[in-house]
Amino acid sequence: MNRPTEPRTQDSTTAPQAPMAPGDQAPAGTPGTGETVCPSCGGSGKAQAGTCPECRGSGKVIIGIGGA
Repeated sequence: MNRPTEPRTQDSTTAPQAPMAPGDQAPAGTPGTGETVCPSCGGSGKAQAGTCPECRGSGKVIIGIGGA
């Protein structure tokens, strides 16, 4: 019995993830998290010495949302 092959999809545990910035609380796409303005640079992505070290210049960080 020949079955058509299904396209392979990457498992979320093996898919490459973007590196986390120091200000991130979790990797992007983690359930129960969301993107917000970086509190260190106010969303500008800049600091006195150049690029904001908390968001690595993106102006955004990933934080936990919701209760508990």
